[in-house]
This record gives sequence, C-alpha cells and structure tokens, in this order.
Amino acid sequence: MSMTDPIADMLTRIRNARQARKDQVTIPASNLKIGVVQILKEEGYIKKYKVIRSAKNKQGVLKLTLRFDDETQCTIEGLARTSTPGRRVYVGKEHNLKSHGGVGILVLSTSQGVMTDKEARRRGIGGEVLCSVW
Repeated sequence: MSMTDPIADMLTRIRNARQARKDQVTIPASNLKIGVVQILKEEGYIKKYKVIRSAKNKQGVLKLTLRFDDETQCTIEGLARTSTPGRRVYVGKEHNLKSHGGVGILVLSTSQGVMTDKEARRRGIGGEVLCSVW
C-alpha cells in the first residue's frame, strides 16, 4: 500500500496516541519526519524520541515518548496539516501567519532545513508550511 502523505500519517498517529493516552507511539522514519520530531522535542511538546534502524527494516522507525502534565493532560492540544499534496502552502520571508493566535508553532520546510516559523522569520527565509502544533 502506498502512502501519499507521510507527514499527515505521522500527525494522525500522534493525535491518536494522545487521545488514547498512550505515552509512546511508533512511526516509520524519514529525514523529514525526524526534523519535525526534533522541533517538537526542542519546543517541549514531546519528552524524547529515538530513531531505531535495523537490518531487516531499512527505513527504520521513530519511537516518540509524549509529554503529559500531571499524568492526564498531554502538552500537545492539537496538530493540523497545513500544506497537503494537493494544496501546497508557501510563505515568504516576511510572513505573518500564526498558529492559533500565536499560542502554538508552525513547522516550515526551508532551504536551510526544517524549522519553526519564529526561527525562519529570524533568519529571513521562507518555505513550505508543513503543519501547526498547539
């Protein structure tokens, strides 16, 4: 079975684990997904992640540990895919998009790698808006 949008699949797996109150979720790995997960870790939305590579599975898997406040409330309130395969969303270097009124973050794929909207604005570059997290 081919997957047309692996980023949307990753966000759905995280969303489902959050609603089921699972503290860990396993996702097929890719460099783009690792970049997005690294941003989630840096911004404090997840506790940790680990990339597991094996001989039988060349692609490898990402194992995420979600962060919960007082063991009941997940720090990730929501995830939304912004740019889809059918509708790409790009922003320039002087964009003013905000995730949920400035509460969350936007994850951008730029020529200098995957980064948040704040970092891209600071560096003066634009890119494709992958998703928003709040």
